[in-house]
Amino acid sequence: MQESSDFTEFVTFTIAGQMFGLPIARVQDVFKPAHVTRVPLAGSEIAGVLNLRGRIVTIIDMRSRLELSARADGRAPMAIGIETRSESFGLLVDAVGEVLELPDAAREQNPINLDRKLAAVSAGVYRLDGRLLVVLDIDRVLDLRAEAAAA
Repeated sequence: MQESSDFTEFVTFTIAGQMFGLPIARVQDVFKPAHVTRVPLAGSEIAGVLNLRGRIVTIIDMRSRLELSARADGRAPMAIGIETRSESFGLLVDAVGEVLELPDAAREQNPINLDRKLAAVSAGVYRLDGRLLVVLDIDRVLDLRAEAAAA
């Protein structure tokens, strides 16, 4: 699968049953987080930090970020590694899916009835066989300071 001007490859994942996608070009790695150290006085969306192959990675709890309840099934989350602005982040998600190559022309604007929490971090949606894939805007997801200032 080649990324071209007509198609984008997305790493798919789920959070609370909702399917999301991140452009593969923004994803550095996928891993099972271990030994997450809580950061005192950090917001609830910051699950903590961990050392991943010599890098300090800030772990973002996507359920908390989207104002969803914690997982009740006890299964361990996965993390999607992102590097931005010379910092490493890991997004805690329920499960990582497959890589999908989707036509750029099929991406739609956020529907008017999309949940406000999803719309705040969405860069559009794809309709796939009865499911809605929300494309995450990683810069909005990681813009925690703006929300803290607004609160």
